[in-house]
Parts: sequence; structure tokens; C-alpha cells
Amino acid sequence: MGKDVEEQLSLNEDSKDGEVIESLLPPIPRSPINSRPNSMVLKKANTVIPAHLVAEAISTLHGLDLRWSGPITPSEMQYVQQYVLAKYPEYCNGLVEGGDKIDLYTLCLTDETSEASASEKGKSPRRESSSPSFGTSNSELGKILLEPSRLLDILTKKTSYQGNFISIPEIQVRNRALQQCGLNDEEYLVVFTFTLKEAMMMIGECYPFFRGNYYMTILGEDYDCIREFVSFKDSKVIAAPETWLDLRIKGSQLSQYFRRKCKHSPKGLFAYPAYMEETRYSMHWISEAHRNSWHVLLDASGLDAGKERRLALALHRPDFVLCTVDNTHAQPSKITCLLVRKQSFETAASSAN
Repeated sequence: MGKDVEEQLSLNEDSKDGEVIESLLPPIPRSPINSRPNSMVLKKANTVIPAHLVAEAISTLHGLDLRWSGPITPSEMQYVQQYVLAKYPEYCNGLVEGGDKIDLYTLCLTDETSEASASEKGKSPRRESSSPSFGTSNSELGKILLEPSRLLDILTKKTSYQGNFISIPEIQVRNRALQQCGLNDEEYLVVFTFTLKEAMMMIGECYPFFRGNYYMTILGEDYDCIREFVSFKDSKVIAAPETWLDLRIKGSQLSQYFRRKCKHSPKGLFAYPAYMEETRYSMHWISEAHRNSWHVLLDASGLDAGKERRLALALHRPDFVLCTVDNTHAQPSKITCLLVRKQSFETAASSAN
């Protein structure tokens, strides 16, 4: 009996010491009884469709990018829900944030903030997509160096102290060009040329084409001067037909070329018209090209500013935009404007060296 009592006392003392040691250590997490691997865990469906997905769906509607404002109609809302359901199943039970009261103009502004928050959190559904067309790590390609050229000299001057001293007529034309495209002078620089061909030559001269990247174009060969520079720099020209811009074609050839593998980033420059032969093409291709590491040149010179409403490019932000503006001061009657996105290219004076 005495031995049993002594053993019990010793065990109690050991247990107390063990409790003291355990209390000093951090608690060990216990796995639940019905635990399963992370790959087997089912995620809850999202209940709200965020604004940037609504904007993506709206941008695919043919002819809708003519509208800059106005409420989304019930039929458009139904299309948005079907588009998101097919592309992002995790929002199968989701409702559009804001409902029928959502406005296209507000949608453009909201999408910019949602893209910024998504890049910080890294949890955007577009990033979780398995398709590289809509799931690259970042739609922003970062700044690249332009080759020494006349356009680089102009951009360098515009971003310097001397660029603040411009005439009132130049300010008026610049503002009309930006307003026509739905852009602002904080993000874009405006360069004036006499002809569309001259503006194309400036792009071809300064863009860093080389062996290994591409120039994919749907512009007319009669004025697409960039092709000559591409061939001269040993890069490759992909002349795509206009039919590739049709969003109704499943498994589009254009999407396949966007996703093609390339050792370099960006993969090159993609150029297409916003308007051709009375057909208005979607701005959706700009966003898809950016997601797949392509720079974009949008030719909006075919739009008649007097008849057509302005483009809603603030949502897509192409790297180059070509447009024409009426000149009310002198000849010529129309001025060709080349809009260059500041965030896409280095324009500092050091880059010219």
C-alpha cells in the first residue's frame, strides 16, 4: 500500500510539472475530426458580383461601348449574370452589386478602384482563372524603354519642365482629343501630327521590336507603316483578318494568338481599329491583350466625332490611341492626335541616352 501511495504522489508531481511546461508552450492546433485535404475543401459561392466583373461582361456586348452613361437594362443585367456564370462559376448565386440602379459611368470609375484593390489582395477571380487569357499575374506590363526616335524626343520634352509652356489652341485640341476618347491628361500625353501615316511611322520607329516578339495587326495594309519597321527590326508580323474581332465566335483565333507562348514580356504590339466599314468593334480586346502581356494600339481615327459618342477608354486604357480632331483655328481642317499612355513607356530624358 505504501508503495502504491508513493507511486501516485510521484505521478501527480510529474503531471503538475508537465502542466507547467505545457502552459509555457503555445497551444498546438488540433485538426478537426472530419478534416480533409485543402484540395477537397469546397469554397462557398460568392453572393455579390463585383463591379469589375460586371464591367468586363458589359464590355463584351457589341455596340454597348458607344454608351458612356445610363442605367443597365434588365436584358443587359441578365447577360451579365449569364456571362459571369459561364466564366466564373464561384459567382453562380451572385447578384450584381447595386442592382438595376448601377450606371455605366459609375461602373467605369468603380472598376478602376476594384482593380487596384484586387492587385493588392491578389484574390481577384480573374487571377484565379486557369486560362492564361484572363489570369496573368498582372495586367500592368510595367514601363519599357522606347528606342531613340522623334516620338521619344517629343515625349521627353512634354514630360519635362518645358512641356508646361503650351499655347491655348494646343490645350484646346488636346482636351478635345482626350474628351473624345474618355481619357485624361494625367495618364496620357497627346502628340499632334499632320497625317495618320506620320503617326504610324512614329510608333514603328520608337517601339522596341526585335527578333522574338510580334506585331499583330488588323489595320489596313495601305496605311499601316509599322509593318515596314517590324520587318526591318527582324520581328514578326502577324496580319490577322477583320473577322477575328467577332466576339460571337467561340474559341477565337485572336484569343489563341494572345495566349501563345513567348519568352519575352511584353510579347509585342497588337493594333486594331475601333471602327471599320460602319462596324464598331468592342474595346474588350484591349483588356484581353493586356492580360496576356501585349501592348495595344487602338486606331480610333475612323470615328466621326460629330456623329459618334465618345469612347469609354478609361476602363481599358490602351497604350497608343490614334484619333482625329476638328481644327477650328486654321488649316488643316482635321488634326491627327497620337495619345501615349505614360504608365506604359519610359519618357524620361535618361532613356534617350
